[in-house]
Amino acid sequence: MGRPRTNDVAVKERLVACATEMFATRPRESVTVRALAAAAGTSTAAVYTLFDGKDALVGEVRDRAVAGLFQDLSAVPTSDDPLADLYALAAAYRRWGSEHRHLYTVLFGGAQSFDPSGAVGTRDPVQPLLAAIDRAVADSVLAGEATLIALSLWVTLHGLVTLELAGALEAATAETAFRSTVHATLRGWAPPAAFRSLRHTDPT
Repeated sequence: MGRPRTNDVAVKERLVACATEMFATRPRESVTVRALAAAAGTSTAAVYTLFDGKDALVGEVRDRAVAGLFQDLSAVPTSDDPLADLYALAAAYRRWGSEHRHLYTVLFGGAQSFDPSGAVGTRDPVQPLLAAIDRAVADSVLAGEATLIALSLWVTLHGLVTLELAGALEAATAETAFRSTVHATLRGWAPPAAFRSLRHTDPT
């Protein structure tokens, strides 16, 4: 019987998939090279041949999470209404978390957490959000430091998405909470003149 291949693309993808699930659902210390290899149906040598070890495999998982979220947020079209754009970005963030729950957990918390503010270069997934906030501030519909507004909106989104992924919110409740809470967060950063027009008007 020949030796199992350790440099096959399919093996690499299986290792990434297994690592994503394991790091999202288990404490880090329990995820060993042997456990990863066994879950992927390959040898421990494959982890070192393809990724130079567990840490690099973890880095690959995180890089894919960052790239995926960046891609989805960057695909949100811009309009003449920065508040509508911010709501669309929030919806895209929520949708990506729902469709990639293990990658979301690896990137933003859970049993295994990583620093989402680490250096990721020009593909930083918060850049589309910051750009929309900058436009909203320039148009005087939001007032404040862009990074603080972004942090406020991310805290809101992360709480909502985390509760939804955990099954703590029924579908209808999650939808209502998402809309009302995101709108309230945006209104909270509106200057007095803009706030009056936003009180009874939801961005779409």
